[in-house]
Amino acid sequence: MVALWCGDDTAKRAGRLTLNPLRHIDPIGSIVVPILFVLSGSPAFGWAKPVPVNLSRLRHPRDQAVLVSLAGPATNIILASIGGIALNILIRSVPHVMIGGEMYPDTSLDLAGQIAYYFGIVNLILAVFNLIPIPPLDGSALLERLLPASMLPQYYRMRFGFIVIVLLLVLFDQSLLSNIFDHFENWYLEIFAH
Repeated sequence: MVALWCGDDTAKRAGRLTLNPLRHIDPIGSIVVPILFVLSGSPAFGWAKPVPVNLSRLRHPRDQAVLVSLAGPATNIILASIGGIALNILIRSVPHVMIGGEMYPDTSLDLAGQIAYYFGIVNLILAVFNLIPIPPLDGSALLERLLPASMLPQYYRMRFGFIVIVLLLVLFDQSLLSNIFDHFENWYLEIFAH
């Protein structure tokens, strides 16, 4: 949608401006890779088809490419906030129990509370992960914008190597990502679950 506002109608013409999840499924990234990760005992990981964007059709390509890239993480942050607000409302509505002279909410959340919690956390993790400044993740648009134009050809040649690094990072060093995500999950719970 942001690309369309900035002058590129490529996604619209491709029928990709839709909330229908079937239009965004990538057979490898949405089905095969997540199954392989789960079968290997790793957390599920995958991706959807990238939304097609023709940067040359944007009115101000280098500046607006950043806006287009940040639209996804911004949407995830908004959705995480909605999930957090719902979680907070649900927590406040559960009965409280006395523990050591202090009142605490009963920690057993019902199905609605669990849905709100996971909806928020998953969207927060997606936003954080996609903001890592490694191509093809959305955060790389910020890095790309900061590079001088003379360095862009070399940067574009290295993009495939970055994709491999991201996959290896997720597959073999889950503790690094877990530490990052745990920090943001704790922060999220501090804001919305108290």
